[in-house]
Order: sequence, then C-alpha cells, then structure tokens
Amino acid sequence: MNEIDVALICKNLADSNRLKILKMISKKEKCACELLDNMDISQPTLSYHMKLLNECGIVKTRKEGKWSYYSIDRKNSVNFLDFINSIINE
Repeated sequence: MNEIDVALICKNLADSNRLKILKMISKKEKCACELLDNMDISQPTLSYHMKLLNECGIVKTRKEGKWSYYSIDRKNSVNFLDFINSIINE
C-alpha cells in the first residue's frame, strides 16, 4: 500500500458516521437496512458514506437482489495497519 492509498483511507476515516459504520460491520457483514436502523441518517447519506469507504478500499460491497451488504475488506485493512505500524516502528 502506498502513501496515496493510505492518505485516502485516512481522509475517509475522518468522519464520525463512517467510523460508526465501520464499528457496526467489524464483526459481521450487515445489510444497508440494518445500518440505517442504527443511525440517524438518510438512505442517500448512507449510500454516500458507503461509496467513499468502498472507493478507498476499506469496505467491500455485495449485492443480493435490491439489497447491498457491507463488510470490512480485511486484506486492505491489514495492509493499511501494516503501513501505519511501519511508520510507528521506524
């Protein structure tokens, strides 16, 4: 993972709603409807947040019919943490 990828992830994590979303999907995949039930945001706002998290590679999206399911992209998350750890441990 390069500096540009890490910067994009950091930029997209700098929002409390996105951090809340990540916390909710950290243990298991969740449907957009489940996320909306636990947040005080509209569906278009959730879609916007998920688009950003997906584009930076920290979240994966799976479509099933009309529903979208979200989960943490474990590989990219580990790569991100490895990059941060490499800075801390230099």
